Amino acid sequence: MLESLHIENYALIRESDIAFGDGFTAITGETGAGKSILLGALGLVLGQRADTSALYDSQKKCIVEARFNIEGLGMESLFAEHDLDYDATLILRREVLPSAKSRAFVNDTPVTLPVMKDVASRLVDIHSQHETLTLAESSFQTLLLDCFNSGNTARTDYQLKYRDYTTLKRKLESLMASEAQSRRDLDYNRFLFDELHNAALVAGEQEDLERESELMEHTEVIKQTLGSVIESCSDSDDSALTRLQSAKTSLSRILAFHPDLEELFSRLDSSIIELRDIMSSIETVDGNLAFSAERQEYLTDRLDTIYRLQKKHNVDSVDALLLIENRLDEAIQAADSMDDQIKEAMEEVDRAYSLLQRQAEKLTALRRKSASLVEKQILPTLAALGMKDARLEVKISPAKEFGPLGGDEVTFLFSANKGSEPREIGKVASGGELSRLMLAVKSLISQATLLPTIIFDEIDTGVSGDIAVQVGSILHQMASHMQVIAITHLPQIAATATSQLKVYKVVEGTDSQRTASHIRPLSTDERIHEIAVMLSSDPPTSAAQQTARELMGMGVS
Repeated sequence: MLESLHIENYALIRESDIAFGDGFTAITGETGAGKSILLGALGLVLGQRADTSALYDSQKKCIVEARFNIEGLGMESLFAEHDLDYDATLILRREVLPSAKSRAFVNDTPVTLPVMKDVASRLVDIHSQHETLTLAESSFQTLLLDCFNSGNTARTDYQLKYRDYTTLKRKLESLMASEAQSRRDLDYNRFLFDELHNAALVAGEQEDLERESELMEHTEVIKQTLGSVIESCSDSDDSALTRLQSAKTSLSRILAFHPDLEELFSRLDSSIIELRDIMSSIETVDGNLAFSAERQEYLTDRLDTIYRLQKKHNVDSVDALLLIENRLDEAIQAADSMDDQIKEAMEEVDRAYSLLQRQAEKLTALRRKSASLVEKQILPTLAALGMKDARLEVKISPAKEFGPLGGDEVTFLFSANKGSEPREIGKVASGGELSRLMLAVKSLISQATLLPTIIFDEIDTGVSGDIAVQVGSILHQMASHMQVIAITHLPQIAATATSQLKVYKVVEGTDSQRTASHIRPLSTDERIHEIAVMLSSDPPTSAAQQTARELMGMGVS
C-alpha cells in the first residue's frame, strides 16, 4: 500500500508531505485547489513522462518520493529480474531538473523509466475520468476481461507467440521484397556479369599490357637507337671495341717493363669482354624487337576494353573489376536461391500461425468465462447504483485478424432502461452511467488484479443523492481488501471514507505573492465541518452540520 508521498516544487505545491492509511481515504477541496495535482505528482513516480512546465520554481529541481509497503506482495522475483535489492519498504523517487532531464530511483538505485514503470504497475491502479471514456473502446474492454484471468499466463503466452509470428512474417515480407527487387535487377546483373566474365580479366594484366603497348609504340625509335649503339661500339672500323682492342695490343708490348701494368692490362681485357657481352645482349634485344600491327591492334583493343569497363563501374583497376564480377555472381546466385529461402520462411510463418491460433483459442475460452462472470456479477452493483433495470452483455466475436490482444473483437452492450435493447456502450451510456458502470467493473476486478492500491479521480461524475451514498458504500467495501483513495466533490462519498485529506490554496510571500496548494489530514470534527461545508456553505449551517454528523454516523454496514 501507499504509505506516504513527498512532493517538492511541483505545480502549485512548493513542498508537502502526505501520509496515507489503509482502508478508504477521501481527498476533498474546492475546485482548482490542486487535488488532481496529487495525481500528476504520483504519476511521475509511476513512470509517466516529465514536463518542466510543471515546476513550481523553474530554477529548482522537482522531487517526488512515494513510500510503499510491499510486504507479502511477492515482488521479490521482479526485483531480482531488474537486479534491484528487495526491501519490504519500497521508495520510488523521481527528480525533474530545470534542464528538462529527469532521474528515476528505486530504493536509491538509479533505474530507467521503463523499469520504474514496471515496478509501479504492480502497486497502483489510477482510475481517471479519461479512463471512463475508454470504457467504450474494444481494446479496453478486452483488457478488463483479462483482469479476471490475472493468475493465468494465457495472454502472456499469446503475446510471445504473436511476437514470434510477427517477427517471422516481417522476415518473410522482407525476403519477398528483396526477391522482387532481385528479379527486377537480375537481367541487368546478368548482362553486367556476362560482360565482365567474357572479358576474361586477369589480375595484374593491365600493367603488363600498358608496358607492352608503350614498347610497341616506340619500336622504331628503339631499334634506331640500338643500331647506332651497336655501330659505335662494335661494327664500325673506328668503334669503341676496335679502339679498346688496339689499346690492349699496345699495352701488351710494354708489360715486361713495368710491373704495375699487369693489373691494368687485366682490367682492360675484362672491359673488352664486358663490352662484347653487352653488345651481344643489345643485338639479341634488337633482333627480338619487331613491330607488329596486329599485336599493336590487340593491345589497343584490350586496353580500351579494360578502360571502358573501369569507367563504366567507376573503378581504376582490374582487381576492382574482378571484385565486382564476383559480387554480381553472388547476387545472381542469391536470386536463384531466394525461392528456397522464401519457401522455408513461409513454412516457418505457417507453423508460427498455427501455434498462435491455438493459443488465441485458449485465450478466447478464458474470456468467454470472464464475460459470463461479468454479466452475472455486475448487475447487483449496477442496481445498487440506481440502475436496477440495467443490462450488460459482453459480445465476443472473431476479429478480422490476430492482433496484440488476441483474435477477439470484444464489445460491451449496455442498456440502462427496461425494454431497451442493449447497444454499444459508447452509443447509449451517458456520462453518469459510464462513471457508475466503470465503478461497478472496477469493484469486480479489484480483487482479481491483486493490486494493493486503487485511486479514483472524480468517480462521482454525474451522480448525486442516494446514488452518491451507494458509490461511497462500494468504495468502502472495496477498501476491505485493498487501499482505496478517491478524489471527490460529494459529501456523501467523503463521509463513507475511513480518513479524509483536504486540499486548499493559500497566498504566500510578502514581496511577490504567489498561490500555493497544501494538503492536510482532517480530524473527526474537521471532517464534520468540511462535509457540512460541502453540503451547504462556508460557514456551514447548523442543519448541514447535523446532516454531516448523520452521514458520518451512517458508516457502511
